[in-house]
Amino acid sequence: MSTMENKLVEEMNTLSSKLFKSYETFNQIDEVEIAASAKTAVYKEDKLTLYRYDRDTEPTYKTPVLIVYALVNTYKMLDIQPDRSYVKNLLAAGLDVYLIDWGNPTKSDKFLGIDDYVNGYINNCVDFVRKKNRVEKINILSICQGGTLSVIYASLYPNKIKNLVTHVTPIDFSTNDGLLFRWAKDMNFDKIVEGFNGLIPGDFLNQGFDMLKPMMKLQKQQTLTSSLDDKDKLMNFLRMEKWISESPDQAGQCFKEFMTDLYQENKLAKGELEVGGKKVNLKNLTSNLLNIYATEDHLVPPAATIPLNDLVGSKDKELYSFKGGHIGVFVGGKSQKELAPAVTQWLKKRD
Repeated sequence: MSTMENKLVEEMNTLSSKLFKSYETFNQIDEVEIAASAKTAVYKEDKLTLYRYDRDTEPTYKTPVLIVYALVNTYKMLDIQPDRSYVKNLLAAGLDVYLIDWGNPTKSDKFLGIDDYVNGYINNCVDFVRKKNRVEKINILSICQGGTLSVIYASLYPNKIKNLVTHVTPIDFSTNDGLLFRWAKDMNFDKIVEGFNGLIPGDFLNQGFDMLKPMMKLQKQQTLTSSLDDKDKLMNFLRMEKWISESPDQAGQCFKEFMTDLYQENKLAKGELEVGGKKVNLKNLTSNLLNIYATEDHLVPPAATIPLNDLVGSKDKELYSFKGGHIGVFVGGKSQKELAPAVTQWLKKRD
């Protein structure tokens, strides 16, 4: 038998062994579970549920934290699996953690706008946490679009927020860094919302995100293929895919306002945005600020995030550079070892 034939036989044997292990691996998987950290629903309003994460001991921080996630995708990425859970790191540090689950909007919610989310839902949740914990001010820990909404909120209600932590949050939309910022400037969002009858499908948004990194699907296929015979790696892959597959639909009115007023007209950074009849002046945001951006973020480039520190009225403000991408900020191994401890220490000094 020739060397080439030997090599071919060896490769076939390796492939057969891998396929057999893959079959065994899949048989061992009963359910793909994400966001498993125990929590209790403490407040409900429309589709929204406010959770408080369960603790075995009393929190060591005086000021409770409210997590405000984006309307796009779900909060479950923050608790994707036990060894890669931003939430578990916050709890382990001694924080009292609340989280807003926006739920799944339906046709009846299509007219909800930024005003409803900021002056309605977020404000009601903040007031609930304040009353429950008998404090005047709470901390907000916010992510991406949820960070933008939280910045708007903290500007309108400065007396209710003590510390604001923003993660990969777009504020200055004038940048042309990143395809999303360039594409958005030329889109007719009135027509898009009209075409979907007022409710933007989560799948539509995910397809758009895929187009921002066209090689991502190929990379996913390669990751899946290389993980088939390794249960831990396969579960990591499947958890992320489950999180993506659960992307909720979006209220058309809020989507349109966010894309036209911010992405296209940059009203927030310009000081021209009005929410609920009130002008949003970022100089009124006086809470302590920790502004975190990711150096390799293709969705929210640093140029959209960094300007926040110069626009707010906070005296205590810090800019934190994380070497990684948009999702890696929360699920990467580096995040667990570096970012979560840095955030909890920053809050502790200001508790």
